[in-house]
Amino acid sequence: MDHPDGDRIDANTLTGVSETALLTLYGRAHQAGHRDAIIDDPMAIRLVEAIDFDFEKFGRKGQEMALRSLAFDRAALSYLSQHPAATVVALAEGLQTSFWRLTEVRPELEFSWLTVDFQPIIDLRQRLLPHSPRIRTLAQSALDYSWIDQVDTSNGVFITAEGLLMYLQPDESMGLIRECARRFPGGQMIFDLPPVLVKKLAPKGVRSSRRYRVPPMPFSLTPAQLADLANTVPGIRAVHDLPMPRGRGWAFEKLFPAFWQWKPTKQWRGAYTLLEFG
Repeated sequence: MDHPDGDRIDANTLTGVSETALLTLYGRAHQAGHRDAIIDDPMAIRLVEAIDFDFEKFGRKGQEMALRSLAFDRAALSYLSQHPAATVVALAEGLQTSFWRLTEVRPELEFSWLTVDFQPIIDLRQRLLPHSPRIRTLAQSALDYSWIDQVDTSNGVFITAEGLLMYLQPDESMGLIRECARRFPGGQMIFDLPPVLVKKLAPKGVRSSRRYRVPPMPFSLTPAQLADLANTVPGIRAVHDLPMPRGRGWAFEKLFPAFWQWKPTKQWRGAYTLLEFG
């Protein structure tokens, strides 16, 4: 993984939603390299160093991307503690390094991993990340449901959709949720959504810097609407609204986690949602 400058791998071919994989990687690597780090992710730091790309154009490298990964890690570890040989399906995984973070924390678990993402991302992952016999990749859209037939369900299934559903059309996101609920009884699925106001206030996408605009986010639901999925989607046994992990500094340690749980503001914030399938 050591790349002298001349050998760095060009990631400038990524566009649109795929390019957000670099944005979240940059945020995570920055937070992992901070002297008061909130996430242990040495691989993210190495990835940024190994990739030839103008990361500075994103402007943003705040704690929220690392905190989201922490929330996803905690939910995954909770499921894997009960199902140590489960299959984790990482939909539109981008340049996440979750497999290695989870393995570092719980090396005795024997879960297998399936990454489903577009070919340019899969190519980058295969060039940049270590290989493991426990990891398989499928180069396709998460909306091409043929990936479902490739999942070994015998020891449990945990599905992650980190930074994915908000970029899909509402019927696509709901279709994906419904299909997972139908096909993976006993499994779980975790995803995140932005505040519902984002699609109203920034229909063309949020500007993170003068040089970068995050793609539009046409799909979001309030925590109340998410809770109702247990009543409206067959196969969803329970919906868990997950807390925001505590970060660094007063705002991320105290203010945001409290705001996240405060009743008057709860319906206006984003969500980390865990679905249990019956």
